[in-house]
Amino acid sequence: MATEKTSAQNRPLDVICLGRAAVDLYGQQVGGRLEDMRSFAKYLGGSSANLAAGLARMGLRSAMLARVGDEQMGRFVREALASEGVDVSHVTTDPDRLTALVILGIGAGEDVPHIFYRERCADMGLVADDIDPEFIGSARMLSITGTHLSTPTTRAAVLKAMTSARERGTAVTLDIDYRPVLWGLVAAGDGANRYQECAEASEVLADVLPLCDMVVGTEEEIRIAGGQDNLLAAVQRVRELSEGWIVLKRGADGCVVFAPGPVRSLDDGTLAPGNPVEVFNTLGAGDAFLSGFLGGWLTGKNPAGCGAMGNACGALVVARHGCTPAIPSRVELDAFMHRDPPPRVPRLDPELIQLHRATTWHDDPRPLCVLAFDHRSQFIELANETGQPHTHIDRFKSLVAEAALEVVADLPADVRGGFIIDQRFGATAMGRLAGTGAWTACPVETPGSRPLAFEAGADMGQQLLGLPPLNVVKCLVFYHPDDPLDLRLAQEEKVQDLYAEICAQDRRLVLEVICPANQHPVDDSTLPRAMRRFYNLGVHPDWWKVEPQSTTGWDAVARVIDDCDPHCKGIVLLGLDAPEDQLREGFRAASGAPYMKGFAVGRSIFGQPARAWFAGELDDAGARADIARRYRRMVELWRQAAGEPRGAFS
Repeated sequence: MATEKTSAQNRPLDVICLGRAAVDLYGQQVGGRLEDMRSFAKYLGGSSANLAAGLARMGLRSAMLARVGDEQMGRFVREALASEGVDVSHVTTDPDRLTALVILGIGAGEDVPHIFYRERCADMGLVADDIDPEFIGSARMLSITGTHLSTPTTRAAVLKAMTSARERGTAVTLDIDYRPVLWGLVAAGDGANRYQECAEASEVLADVLPLCDMVVGTEEEIRIAGGQDNLLAAVQRVRELSEGWIVLKRGADGCVVFAPGPVRSLDDGTLAPGNPVEVFNTLGAGDAFLSGFLGGWLTGKNPAGCGAMGNACGALVVARHGCTPAIPSRVELDAFMHRDPPPRVPRLDPELIQLHRATTWHDDPRPLCVLAFDHRSQFIELANETGQPHTHIDRFKSLVAEAALEVVADLPADVRGGFIIDQRFGATAMGRLAGTGAWTACPVETPGSRPLAFEAGADMGQQLLGLPPLNVVKCLVFYHPDDPLDLRLAQEEKVQDLYAEICAQDRRLVLEVICPANQHPVDDSTLPRAMRRFYNLGVHPDWWKVEPQSTTGWDAVARVIDDCDPHCKGIVLLGLDAPEDQLREGFRAASGAPYMKGFAVGRSIFGQPARAWFAGELDDAGARADIARRYRRMVELWRQAAGEPRGAFS
């Protein structure tokens, strides 16, 4: 099925996406008018950017070719694409134009009102000089958006990219992507309008169709491309102009794929039926469809298989909030397609929710070397003992942050730095850490609470909304599987409530579990039993933070994760103010254990300097230097342990 052009497996890239790259601002109040929206969620947007991210989630090597503005939204688009694994080497910065925005709401039924803010936007600043023919030739396929044919300047850039592709054996896919508002045919407030006859658009599309190996569009878009009101006549006209494949998207009815050759009726194509799901949001479905379709096409699927993948991707997106964030990973897509029957409400399906959370983002594979200084009650006690005001806690935590950043800047390439810092006394320190790219977590629990309580009380959702968006949520629970029933149930309910909010806000969770030994014995089975209980309750932490275990204990922990969540990002080892010798032995026992991610140690690093600083025995410079020295030493202990044979913890 695949042409010679699409089988160039040795090329560095699979697909280059040329076109729209924007920011979507989605209204969070579902079912109302756009006029009544009170808050918005910010997502990566734009048809080509959605496609680039979706293809990366399919496991393909995608790249984006576009412009963004020289401002915060432009940097967001570039960073969001890169976080998906998209090559952004040809996402350039336009010094004069702003990044495009789209404001959207989710109304009743299939009503999705939206407004495009694209007046002289950055992605429409693309010019022919932005097209590097050798870059185009580095990919198996070039996917272009019809929107970029709407102005002479961007059309010249698209034509240069298409001719470069033809000359270098790169297949060309045209996503017609026809929006009347983007061709200046309807008012700005009519952004949801998908069909308006336009002879100019039909003529422009007719000029580029001969350069296409694949043409993809809805019924309305094919009618525009073919310049015919009758759908069959439009398909036949597209066939006259292009020898390539034609993919007709038919929404809930699936799609029809027409192979090269005459089209005598709409039944001549290969039909791939749609997936019946409850529609929540129709926007982004086409981009998701093409992600899935090309995900199959470029991995050798037949037309029916490609159509099935595209339809399933589209079905998952229409059932969720947002465009790019709703596109599934290949793992999630396969799970959805193998369900018999597939769930009708995917956004409420626990299995798909977990797979989506676990497989649509990329964690850095390097071990984590985390300095945890989110302690609150311990610092309050220290300040009270030394007669210092509580404002000194914030000052000291800023010193810790400065020392930590100094160390992280010089860490060996085989490890990654990180921090756990609270907002109560560490707001200034958190500000210093923002934008560093380091793994950063923020606690939500009331220190020492048992049963678990949250600092925000019942207003957990608002507390999470107030956290910086890239922060991981950390929760410490003192939990023993043999605790009295009422205590266990109270704690479990709190963790479940937190996890539900984390899922709703697309946050990440590190669940710290300490099994108290003061009332019930703790052995090699205690922590694994506690972890399995939380998994059975539907709680899937991205990371676990736990105490040192024996080799037998670590093996039991690994079996639980194998059984319940093989997509878990890993385990970090806590310190509990242990001396260096004890930590060294704990590192040795843990370093070779499955899922072991690293350490998160605090008081063993900053404890002594803190006591001396609060007592007035150590100045700021001395505290910073001592903390940095101890943090470096902890990293070195971990790296040494990682290079040694796995041993028993004593």
